[in-house]
Amino acid sequence: MKFISDAYTRSRMLPVVLNCLLCVQLSVVDGSAILFSFTGDPAYHTSAPTGTLSGSGWEYEGSWGSYLGTAISPSHFITATHVYGSVGDVFVYNGNSYTTIAKHVSAFSDLTIWEVQGSFASYAPLYTGIDEWGKDLIVFGRGTQRGAAITVGSEEKGWRWGQSDGVQRWGQNTVSGIASGGATLGQFLVADFDRDAGKNEAHLSRGDSGGGVFIQDEGIWKLAGINYAVDGPFSLNGTTGSGFDAALYDAGGLYYYANGTWHLREDQSQDIATSFYATRISSNQTWIQSIVAVPETEYATTAACVGLAVFAAWCQRGQRQRPT
Repeated sequence: MKFISDAYTRSRMLPVVLNCLLCVQLSVVDGSAILFSFTGDPAYHTSAPTGTLSGSGWEYEGSWGSYLGTAISPSHFITATHVYGSVGDVFVYNGNSYTTIAKHVSAFSDLTIWEVQGSFASYAPLYTGIDEWGKDLIVFGRGTQRGAAITVGSEEKGWRWGQSDGVQRWGQNTVSGIASGGATLGQFLVADFDRDAGKNEAHLSRGDSGGGVFIQDEGIWKLAGINYAVDGPFSLNGTTGSGFDAALYDAGGLYYYANGTWHLREDQSQDIATSFYATRISSNQTWIQSIVAVPETEYATTAACVGLAVFAAWCQRGQRQRPT
């Protein structure tokens, strides 16, 4: 895994917001179903993790339309702003339906907190540390299956996004960096999609937006991010109308779209992994707590029972900095 930031200067792709409307308007791709390098089986990881990964966040995810939201207090859940929704819409959580009665939209990130009528029996603790870099994560989402393989010459590079099925899945990755989306989008956790990183190594696609990213803290899995975007789109030849979305573990030899035109990313001896982005919870904790007002001790008890600056980061991804 590799650390990146907005100072990253290696030529890369633009992130794509994981929402169809934003894909069209911003030429960026939103997150959808979890995709794996290990298998294209659509039934893979469609139930809660078990064993050492038990209690890692699946139980805190609920359905918000075609997307996911994460319960974070007895009466609030959080999701991506760009998946939309209206007061009066229903959030389905642990088999129960909750009508939304208010929403709180962040001016500094792609986060919206929704208030519901009624009370959740359980909710996710928040990851408030600033040491996410290098930590293993579990990510949840709904959306596409894995599609056809992408090849350059005879070399496989990854897979296109496949059919949307709305099935909740989970996968694993590692926080490989922190990226900045500027004043209106804030900070993002970054996770690279690496070749041969294990059978649970996961990327995102259309429909994964709003899903939670969890990191373990002293034995407790805590919400650390909300799915926002992925790298893309790509092209095999850089011609008009040739773009596609894909989960690539090596973007070398393909074209990426930036500043209104296609640019070739020269193939290299080392893989050029693409990544997904999740809005960082720790950098938004003050705003979140101002709304939900749940003390850290109560969270612990419960647990026991890409804006322009980001786009620039992908076009100029080279010099890497460690978070401070």
